[in-house]
Amino acid sequence: MSDLYHGGMLWSLYILECADGSYYTGISNDLDSRIKAHNEGLGAKYTRGRGPVTLLASKSFENRSEASKAEAFVKKLPKSNKLGFFK
Repeated sequence: MSDLYHGGMLWSLYILECADGSYYTGISNDLDSRIKAHNEGLGAKYTRGRGPVTLLASKSFENRSEASKAEAFVKKLPKSNKLGFFK
């Protein structure tokens, strides 16, 4: 079954800039809550202690599988090319 069958859920691939200038890439089906969690120190281990974070870009996908594949692709890109994926 696809994620769309379960309430039309969309998944977001997102890229954050941490306070130290580093980038974090992740996926979520509730982007606003996920960013809030990152800023409260409850998100990914990487972003803890690197906050506050700022959303630089996001892109929607119809299912988790496609979002995960895009996330893996973006994570392999050099930092200078990551934002280009979202254009």
